[in-house]
Amino acid sequence: MPLPKAELHLHIEGTLEPELAFELAARNGVNLPYADTDELRKAYDFEDLQSFLNLYYELMAVLRTEQDFADLADAYLARAAAQGVRHAEIFFDPQAHLARGVSMGTVVEGLWRALGGSVANHGISTRLILCFLRDESAESALRTLDAAKPYLDRITGVGLDSAEVGHPPVKFREVYEAAAALGLRRVAHAGEEGPPAYITEALDVLGVERVDHGLRCMEDPALVERLVRERIPLTLCPLSNVRLRTVDTLADHPLPAMLDAGLMCTVNSDDPAYFGGYAGDNFAAVHRTLGLTEDRLRELARNSFRASFLEDDEERRARCLAEVDAYEFAGDAVS
Repeated sequence: MPLPKAELHLHIEGTLEPELAFELAARNGVNLPYADTDELRKAYDFEDLQSFLNLYYELMAVLRTEQDFADLADAYLARAAAQGVRHAEIFFDPQAHLARGVSMGTVVEGLWRALGGSVANHGISTRLILCFLRDESAESALRTLDAAKPYLDRITGVGLDSAEVGHPPVKFREVYEAAAALGLRRVAHAGEEGPPAYITEALDVLGVERVDHGLRCMEDPALVERLVRERIPLTLCPLSNVRLRTVDTLADHPLPAMLDAGLMCTVNSDDPAYFGGYAGDNFAAVHRTLGLTEDRLRELARNSFRASFLEDDEERRARCLAEVDAYEFAGDAVS
């Protein structure tokens, strides 16, 4: 039985496994430029964030209908449940779909076909977070938020993702102010490839409540002190960091030092179909490679539920935390 955990940094488009990509391509008459799933998997050898994003957006072409998005989300939930996920806060990138002529309603209602029954079907509660693409314009982000207004009963918060360098958080001040006025929770990718100053800017300008990635905070001791003092959660993605060359090897990952510094770290999978592992795989990898103790693994799991946007269901948060506290480790079975 895997360690119970919440997943707070998960791009639903990044859960598109090659088998499902080919299935949806056939369903929708889309020709993929790969002979088969094996050839597609070989394309997952990325040099950096941008080379990953190029493939990521290319494969989105197979997602056309509500049923496609429902099948994508349901496949993720099944894998996540098998790895101990009890709660998932799921990112989606509407601009990438709107640009292809797929409506906001198709995306949100399609995802909701799966997420609306996620507790009953998979034992996982879910929240949906709309992410703005930071390499698109601020005006595009505002139009996207406007398009999402009819679906805010389905959407918990907003985030900021895609290519980080050269697109500082301040660029999105206005749309985050608008999101806050609508009562939406706020997170943002910062400090993955971008500098520590992007983390500070995300906090001060965008008012984020969680920082996605954030591992470069370790370059700024004053920022680390602030993050510890304010208990700002960081949603780290170790296997992603290795695949995108943010760290050379998993053994070089700063997670142990970050925990030692008192940072509120969580472990997540990011884009698991592309990066070699889901949430439980990431837990198992840091346990094995970084030598994290059972107490540290339990701390990471507790942090994931404490950092979750479960204020409307504190009873569930309490049950999940109790599960973590009662969990008995058996050998290396932490996934």
